[in-house]
Amino acid sequence: MIWTILVVAAGLIALPFLAEMLRIPMSAARQGNAPGEIAQLPQGATHYRWSGREGNPVAVCIHGLSTPSYVFAATERSLASLGYRVLSYDLYGRGYSARVRKRQTLGFHLGQLRALLKHLGVDGPLVVLGFSMGGQIATGFAAREDRVEKLVVVAPTGLAESGSDSRARMWTAPLMGDWLTRVFGGIALRRELVEHKSLAMVIPDFEDRQAAETRMRGYLPALLSSRRHILSASSSSDHKRVAALGIPVLAIWGAADPVIPRRSMAALAALNPEARHVEIKDAGHTLLQTHPSEVAAALRDFLAG
Repeated sequence: MIWTILVVAAGLIALPFLAEMLRIPMSAARQGNAPGEIAQLPQGATHYRWSGREGNPVAVCIHGLSTPSYVFAATERSLASLGYRVLSYDLYGRGYSARVRKRQTLGFHLGQLRALLKHLGVDGPLVVLGFSMGGQIATGFAAREDRVEKLVVVAPTGLAESGSDSRARMWTAPLMGDWLTRVFGGIALRRELVEHKSLAMVIPDFEDRQAAETRMRGYLPALLSSRRHILSASSSSDHKRVAALGIPVLAIWGAADPVIPRRSMAALAALNPEARHVEIKDAGHTLLQTHPSEVAAALRDFLAG
């Protein structure tokens, strides 16, 4: 009996490692087929893509927790039509970028962005746009750099807790969270994608592409690390700093967003009274995909005004 218990226990301990090893590794060959370029940075390879006319002012797009840079398919076109040279890239652990085994703190993500800009020789003024967790990163960058001319945050994290029950806390708890994420994280995310699937998407296979990410090695641990080390932190001080610097800010919200609570808008308004807000009716957290024309209109009014 004791041996049966020991074997079962050993199997349970080994299961998350086995599950992760069975996932598809990010290889140089896969990166070579990426729709863009690969920058060899100090912390690891980073996939990036330019759109828009070379020589135009630069706008940088930073994606969120789980969806790589292709989330900006429509946004890139909107910014390019406004006369910007648009840079989008995959955060470490997502898309075609390297799987870096470090704590994904705000400083970690800012380090990747700074290294990429240095690698590309981008040293002039910038417009920075961040979606969801990318909004938190973009705000942190604007608060620490003196070259951000305008900041756009779309459904940004870091302003108000979205609510956390005991089940949610289990997923980020030490040891238990690692086990659950590696064994069941992909299943849970794919089920959530099916439940919230929308037909009105800029990218027709949007959910399928995101589901495919869960089958890549290093993706789920990256999400867990970001949840623990950046999504659990507040960006209030960064928003105050941005306000003090006088950087114009546009915040775009989905009125029916199930991820970002509506009190986030009030929190940002209190931290930065000069920030401009646009709330899109009936839009959820996938508003970049489901409401591209409304997002484009908000960007046009803010950037061309």
